[in-house]
Amino acid sequence: MAIGTVVAFWGVSFLLVLTPGADWAYAIRAGLRDRTVLPAVGGLLAGYVALTVVVAAGVAALVARSPLMLTVLTGVGAVYLMWLGVTAIASPSAPAAAAESAPGLWVWRALKGAGISGLNPKALLLFVALLPQFTDPAAGWPLGMQIVLLGLVHTLSCAVVYTGVGTGARLVLLARPGAARMVSRISGAAMVAIGVVLLMEQIIG
Repeated sequence: MAIGTVVAFWGVSFLLVLTPGADWAYAIRAGLRDRTVLPAVGGLLAGYVALTVVVAAGVAALVARSPLMLTVLTGVGAVYLMWLGVTAIASPSAPAAAAESAPGLWVWRALKGAGISGLNPKALLLFVALLPQFTDPAAGWPLGMQIVLLGLVHTLSCAVVYTGVGTGARLVLLARPGAARMVSRISGAAMVAIGVVLLMEQIIG
C-alpha cells in the first residue's frame, strides 16, 4: 500500500475529525467533569476500532444495504445521544478539583464513549463510503489489512484531537465554573440536536 495513499487519507480524515460533533461534545464534558479525559476518549477510540473491524469484516456494507437495519441503528444511536444530551443539560459539569477516579466510574465513562462513536450511523456510513476509496486491490496487502491500517490512522487522529479538546476545555475553564456549566449545557444541546436530526432524516427520508 503506497505511503502517499495513507497520507492522503490521513489528510481527509483529520479534517473530518476537526469538525465538531457528538465526539467533541463528549470530550468537552469529560474535560469539565473528570480529572482525566483518558477514559472517555479511550471509549470513543474503542468505538472507532470496533467500526474498523466491522468494515474490514465486510459487515458494514451489509448494514448499509439493509434499510431496516440502518433505521434501527440510527434510532438507537439518536436516542442514546439525546439521552446523554438531556443529562448534560440537566446536570451541567464544572471543573472539579478532585474528580472521582474509581475504576468502575472509568469503565462507565469508556462505555458511554464507545456508545457515542460506535452507535453513530453517520460514522458507520463514513467508514463504508470513505475507507474503500483509499484501498488498492492490486496492492500486495489484503483488502482487510488495508482497511485496518486506514481505520487505525483515523483513530489516531481522533486520539490526538479529542484529548486536546477535552484537556483544553478543562484548562481554559478551570477557574470559570459559570462558563464551564454553560459550555457543558451547549455540548448537551449539541448532542440533542444531532440526535433529533438523525431521527428526522429517517422520518422524512
